[in-house]
Amino acid sequence: MSDSADSSASRLPQKGTADISGRQLGDYRLLRKLGSGAMAEVYLAEQISLGRNVAFKVLKAELATDATYVERFLREARAAAALVHPNIVGVYEVGQSEGIHYIVQEYVQGQNLAELLSRSGPPELSVAVAIMRQVSAALAKAGAAGIVHRDIKPENLMLAGTGEVKVTDFGLARAAEASSQPQLTQDGMTMGSPLYMSPEQIEGKPLDPRSDIYSFGVTSYQMLSGQPPFRGDSSLNVALQHLRIEPERLENVCQDLPPGLCRIVHRMLAKDPKQRFAHGIEVLRELKDLDIPGLESDWPEELEQFNTTEMASLADARAAATQQLSAVMASEQKPRRLTRQPFFWVAISIALLLGLLLGWPSAEPPLLSADIPTGIERMQSGEHQYLYAMHLGTEGGWQSVIEHFPEDEHHVRLARKQLAELYLNQDRRYEALKIFNIFENFTRQDDMGLEYRAYGLAGGYVIMVLDQEMDAAGKQFAALWPLRDRLKKFDRGMTRRVYQLARKNRRMIDKKQHAEIDGWLKRHTQSDSDAVSEEGQGGSAG
Repeated sequence: MSDSADSSASRLPQKGTADISGRQLGDYRLLRKLGSGAMAEVYLAEQISLGRNVAFKVLKAELATDATYVERFLREARAAAALVHPNIVGVYEVGQSEGIHYIVQEYVQGQNLAELLSRSGPPELSVAVAIMRQVSAALAKAGAAGIVHRDIKPENLMLAGTGEVKVTDFGLARAAEASSQPQLTQDGMTMGSPLYMSPEQIEGKPLDPRSDIYSFGVTSYQMLSGQPPFRGDSSLNVALQHLRIEPERLENVCQDLPPGLCRIVHRMLAKDPKQRFAHGIEVLRELKDLDIPGLESDWPEELEQFNTTEMASLADARAAATQQLSAVMASEQKPRRLTRQPFFWVAISIALLLGLLLGWPSAEPPLLSADIPTGIERMQSGEHQYLYAMHLGTEGGWQSVIEHFPEDEHHVRLARKQLAELYLNQDRRYEALKIFNIFENFTRQDDMGLEYRAYGLAGGYVIMVLDQEMDAAGKQFAALWPLRDRLKKFDRGMTRRVYQLARKNRRMIDKKQHAEIDGWLKRHTQSDSDAVSEEGQGGSAG
């Protein structure tokens, strides 16, 4: 730095400073504010010399008045910049300009895991394990470098539109502590969020990579079950549970989860660090041994090869492509009046002429056929295409899974399920019903086949009620009732929708069914309400 830490801190803006969007600091033009955390404010910025967007983190003034903290912040952020890995948000630069201390990071277009869980609930099993796999690879890289993140939580796991998962906020990590170093509780602030902190972090003991493994275990538990293992009405209450209480077994919360996966999560959650995985590579090794339908099997022979240069290059190239696509999508969202487009009437005339010469096609177009182009880029696998579709959240995104990977039956089914929900929510009942009929006619008698069949029957029932076809709906409900437990496991949202409609049309169900439906709705409405009210208690670290 050109100035001393003391003089720099004296020129920092005070707490409560107005939004500094529009300013230029060195090579960076701050475009707009993205958010604010406990330690920093984050802006989308343009790096002028390279013409690229970056995430520009400004250290808050109240933390910069301590010269010792500023020096350590800068030193540790530079160390984090050495963590080059496709599953870690890159740190490009650490410095100060006009008295403002900053970290410049890779800008990831997408959403974080917390946003995904809030919007859609727990992801499909294969997607969840794919996320765990990539986070484990990132922690393996950090652990090998002796870096402890200290704040692994859903908000710090970015889901890029290209399918990569990227751990962010390594810029505020620190090297593994020796017992002679300042303790966490002596720093005057608690780094980390109470919902996800390890027992040793809560007690202010020295930390090593096993602390991040614990926080990752809490995050994985929440991702798989829809709720964190410990909840309470205060940070102290939650912290005490981390220290003293064993979490409820994950397999009891979600009975359809593979026992091996539950065992991995609970080992990460061991109170004693010695009983946890010591390294992210060990987590990867255990995940590799799981048989998860729909999960890619392209594991390298040596798991350390997860951090290859080739993977990093691929991630960078695909991230650039996603940015270009997002720009195109943004420009296409502006509505146009077709009748004012230059060639509108010419196109209509040609269409009418061709219709007269050839006749309009009498057959319906194939349902979600790979022959229907979406214009959406092809990813490297069905799994990555599905993750990309999750990022887009559009009809075209889900159809691109079917278009590009028709042979990937698992992710095609998941994409069709998402399409059915989208069509139903948009009141496009006929299109939704065609997909529900596909699922209803599943003949497979294994767990997956029965669950999709239950889902198809449920969707058909909903549409029949909406269309006031009550006799047909009664028969559909009777066919669904023996498979109701399958539906509950597979899709709680659809179960709720079916049960709410059934309760409004009680004449088609008997008293025993009344009681079961009322009881289920009461339990799950209350639990969902609790989850919403507790959302966000963990806080946010800049």
